[in-house]
Amino acid sequence: MRNPHNDTLSAPGPQDRPARPDKALPERKCILTARHDGRGALVRLAISPDGLVLPDPLARAPGRGAWIGVSRADLEIALANGKLKGALARAFKGAPLTIPADLPDLIEQGLKRATLDRLGIELRAGSLVLGTEKIAQAARSGAIVLLAHASDAKADGVGKLAQAWRVGEEAEGSGMMGRILPLDRAALSVALGRDNVVHLGVTDAGAAERIDGPLARLMHFIGAAAPEGPPGGTPPGEPAPAAAPAAHAANDDLDTKGE
Repeated sequence: MRNPHNDTLSAPGPQDRPARPDKALPERKCILTARHDGRGALVRLAISPDGLVLPDPLARAPGRGAWIGVSRADLEIALANGKLKGALARAFKGAPLTIPADLPDLIEQGLKRATLDRLGIELRAGSLVLGTEKIAQAARSGAIVLLAHASDAKADGVGKLAQAWRVGEEAEGSGMMGRILPLDRAALSVALGRDNVVHLGVTDAGAAERIDGPLARLMHFIGAAAPEGPPGGTPPGEPAPAAAPAAHAANDDLDTKGE
C-alpha cells in the first residue's frame, strides 16, 4: 500500500462489550453513512501503489485510509449506484483510483481470513480446545469461556456441548448456546490443521477478546446476527447494554495513521 507511513495495529477487541466503561474507544466515521462507530465495527480500505482500492481487514496498511461501516448488501448498492466511487474520491483527495468490481467479495474473504488466522494463532498459543469430548469435559469443569460451532454443525452436537457449558458456568436455564460461526467445518479444519473441526472451546478470556475483534467485523459485514457473548454478557434475546463512550478521532472520516 502507498502513502505516508502509519503505525502497525494489533487486532482490535470487540467494541460493544460493556466491560471497562472507563476506557474511551477510538471512533471512525463511515464514508458512506457519516455515522461514527468504534473502529472494531468498521472495515478499513486502503489503496495499492497502482491505485487499486483494497480491503485492509486488520487496518495495518500504511497511508491514508477510508472506513466503511455498512453491510455487504448496502456496499453492493453503493458500488452499483456510484456512491462508493464518490465517497472514495473525497476520502483519498481525488487520487486516481480503481475500484474492483468484486470489492465486496474481497472484503468478505479478507474478514474470514482474518478470523481464521486469529483462531490459528490462539490454537498455537494453547487457548483453544478441539474435539467434542475434550470440549465437553472442559466445559463441565468451567474452563470454557467461549463456545463456538461451525455453521454446518448439527443441532444435537451443538445442544449437547451447550448443555455442558451451561452446567460448568452454573447458567442452566439461561439458553446460552455459544456462537454459530459464519465459517463451515471445512474452512475451520484447513485453518486449524485438524480433521473435521466442528466445535471449539476457548479457555482464555484474553483469547476470546482477540477473537471477537475480527469476528464482529465479519458478522456485521455479512449482516449476520450479533454473536452471543461469553458468560456474563447479555443473555440471548435481550437487548445489549449501551456501549462504552467512544472518543472521536481528530480526523474521524479519514486517517493517515492506520487506526
